Amino acid sequence: MTATGPIEPVDAGTAVVRPPLRRLHVKTWGCQMNVYDSERMTELLAPLGYAPIDAPENADMVLLNTCHIRERATEKVFSDLGRLRDMKTARAAEGLPTIIAVAGCVAQAEGAEIAARAPWVDMVVGPQSYHRLPEMVARAHRAAGLQINTDFPAETKFDLMPQARGAQGAVAFLTVQEGCDKFCSFCVVPYTRGAEVSRPVSAVVAEAERLVAVGAREIALLGQNVNAYHGQGPDGAVWGLARLLARLAEVPGLARLRYMTSHPRDMDDALIAAHRDLPALMPFLHLPVQSGSDRVLRAMNRGHTADDFRRIVDKVKAARPDIALSSDFIVGHPGESEADFRATMKLVDETGFAIAYSFTYSERPGTPAAAQPGQVPPAERAARLQELQALLRRQQDAFNASCVGRVCDVLVTGTARYPGQIAARSPWLQPVHLSGPASLIGQMVRVRVMGAEPNSLAAEIMGNSQTGEQQAA
Repeated sequence: MTATGPIEPVDAGTAVVRPPLRRLHVKTWGCQMNVYDSERMTELLAPLGYAPIDAPENADMVLLNTCHIRERATEKVFSDLGRLRDMKTARAAEGLPTIIAVAGCVAQAEGAEIAARAPWVDMVVGPQSYHRLPEMVARAHRAAGLQINTDFPAETKFDLMPQARGAQGAVAFLTVQEGCDKFCSFCVVPYTRGAEVSRPVSAVVAEAERLVAVGAREIALLGQNVNAYHGQGPDGAVWGLARLLARLAEVPGLARLRYMTSHPRDMDDALIAAHRDLPALMPFLHLPVQSGSDRVLRAMNRGHTADDFRRIVDKVKAARPDIALSSDFIVGHPGESEADFRATMKLVDETGFAIAYSFTYSERPGTPAAAQPGQVPPAERAARLQELQALLRRQQDAFNASCVGRVCDVLVTGTARYPGQIAARSPWLQPVHLSGPASLIGQMVRVRVMGAEPNSLAAEIMGNSQTGEQQAA
């Protein structure tokens, strides 16, 4: 049974009661923005006495932060909810109440379905309503029935979420933009996250300064469509992402910047120039193209052509020749022919990617693509994906191999698997393993890359570097 904290005397007529000691288990699916949201919800619930734990069976509250991009991810949520029902029943038999909450995009899209299929769930909260969690938890404690909040409120959650951030590692994530106005045919984000909203520059800078104060040396800016950022600047003007990055590069102690995920339609010349002009902006760009076929891109409502993407890549490479490119691909979109797929393979072969993420098309109810004719048979989708992934795997191996012999600065992020080994991150986002003391965690270290593995690099230390990224042949 959850216990109330002791009463501490303050003076003769006043006493302070600590919040009840409660345990919170959070499970997160999906993108890094969901990870960011989970951290913020954990902080939001801390004043109510909730402390995070790893084991759901010992939790007074279980929060599932969900993703709706893939059908399989949605079904995993319902599978987990089935197990949580049994856990909740077992705890109730011991007199231990349990709150089960579903957050994220599945909550937003399928709140009614959750209520129907999993009536033991206490709370369903959409991504724009996280700031209302304390009120919903209070109602759940009063046994007020299922709490559902999937509104798109006039105020943004960024205005109301707490500012405090706990201790961070060397790498931190900071959401600067949320929602999307693009309405790609296959995507649920505009329906689950709403229209594009950008945080003011002052709020972003303040949070970055707090993150650096608790140990962050690298910050990745997050957004469903991050390069559509259009936040109000301190001068009253609307700032784009390039100007925001330039301001963040001035934060003392912040050595590295990244951003994800971008859209080709919002990759403007100012942002491309930032890759040339800002030493803190790492030589890595994740720019989803989705397909190399113009016919499929039109069906996807992407608003760009394959040649548009090629021209952007050419500009980026001219601005930053050592750039590592990353992208997303969907194969088997409704109507995709063999010729369309070959166009995708051609674009991949011509471009060359350091890493990429590829998936078969997954039908999402309510999206335009779900009703489009020409659904590609699952076996054909799978065969195309296997061929594409084999090419992408070869390109990733080739890129990693090309790094062998390079001298670069890496950011040490923690200890590694073996004693005496530390883990770091390269400028191109690869994990790096090297021998060294744990005292180097959080520092920039000059290394020579000695070997390449499928998903990481091996390096040896040449010396410490505290001044930022420098590279030599």
